[in-house]
Amino acid sequence: MRLIQFENTAGERQVGLVEGAQVQVLRETRSTRELALAAIRARRSLQEEAALRGSEPGPQYADLLQQGRVLPPLDHDDPAHCLISGTGLTHLGSAATRDKMHQQDGAVEAGMTDTMRIFKWGLEGGKPAAGQVGAQPEWFYKGDGSIVVRPGADFPVPPFAEDAGEEPELTGLYVIGDDGQPYRLGYALGNEFSDHVMERRNYLYLAHSKLRYCSYGPELRVGELPRHLVGTSRIKRDGETIWEKEFLSGEDNMCHSLANLEFHHFKYAQFLRPGDVHVHYFGTATLSFADGVKTRPGDRFQISLDEFGAPLVNGIGESEQPLAIGQVRTL
Repeated sequence: MRLIQFENTAGERQVGLVEGAQVQVLRETRSTRELALAAIRARRSLQEEAALRGSEPGPQYADLLQQGRVLPPLDHDDPAHCLISGTGLTHLGSAATRDKMHQQDGAVEAGMTDTMRIFKWGLEGGKPAAGQVGAQPEWFYKGDGSIVVRPGADFPVPPFAEDAGEEPELTGLYVIGDDGQPYRLGYALGNEFSDHVMERRNYLYLAHSKLRYCSYGPELRVGELPRHLVGTSRIKRDGETIWEKEFLSGEDNMCHSLANLEFHHFKYAQFLRPGDVHVHYFGTATLSFADGVKTRPGDRFQISLDEFGAPLVNGIGESEQPLAIGQVRTL
């Protein structure tokens, strides 16, 4: 089952099932989060809850995408209660990509020693036996729900940014139940979008480089994730493809199990607040930046994977203006 959230012609939120060209609209359902909480409280699966509500024929899916009316497939009415996070160095080959990205004038920064060490820990202990705790992955914070742009929309880029680069990834989408139990609704395509030039200056700038907008969707794939997935990441400029590369995901292509990544995120009590939404990026080994690509405003990113339906498309938009220096006031 694949779900979307969208706005109808009256601007009202609805949830739909993607089944062919025409979206099937769930009855009396305003959000995926509301659907999930109802399923949790009734001890039903998301699929069962959707089937019980029933659906009716709705708009053409292609029209919704073209008109920019598709929303992220899971969000929260209060963006402060949606946490966006991620883990890096999780995929086979990701350390080589990171290493290549950090090479400057033929030399590798000393900080990469720690990168390779964390990657090695993942290779050796990222897939523990059932019930066992594995190696702790690299973890980062991106922001709350206010930094999410809908599928098809442009990423705002701050004037202090040194790069505007895509990161084609899968995301896990979660809701915390009334009892503090995390529930995974499913997975979606994601563009984690980071500032790789800033990160390359010094590995300790990784935290700064991740504080950028991001996108995920357009569809939420309900159920288990296939172990081997092959997608394509593209950049288009003036209608022409300037860069294209295959990316791999699924546990067969990762050095951490999904269960291990989820444990090391939700082991923190502050992430178990009832009703909250979590969107977690699982990492990638494929970056155009590592191939020397320099993006610019007007470029369009396209991340596609057949098992996830429609591709995730976003562009690079106008810069946003930050707070000017010296503008913090004393009370």
